[in-house]
Amino acid sequence: MSLLDAAKAVRENAHAPYSNFKVGAAIRTVSGDVFVGCNVENVAYPEGTCAEAGAIAAMAASGQREIAEALVIADAPMPVTPCGGCRQKLAEFSKADAKITMMTTDGKKLMMTMSELLPGAFTNEHMDNT
Repeated sequence: MSLLDAAKAVRENAHAPYSNFKVGAAIRTVSGDVFVGCNVENVAYPEGTCAEAGAIAAMAASGQREIAEALVIADAPMPVTPCGGCRQKLAEFSKADAKITMMTTDGKKLMMTMSELLPGAFTNEHMDNT
């Protein structure tokens, strides 16, 4: 299954009763496995959790730790970029040249590398003196 098909399918499972803004994400690991996530809102946290964070949690729960590429899709007028927290999570589990694709449900696309999406990301190399 393609990342686009996987992200589109999981987007339909989003729980967005407050915003009605459904987001789906799919990531492919370096081993070729695909993990998906969707946004989940609730009364206490109406802005919800992010789709990318869900996909990364599923990947980590499987014991994998490296993202080769990611795709996020939403019904928006322009491609929706991952939030700041998800950018950091993506950066921690991928290399700088990992491809991140952001799409709208009507086909608009924005592609960036991880380093373009989050320049100057905090990484383990910053802690080499500890």
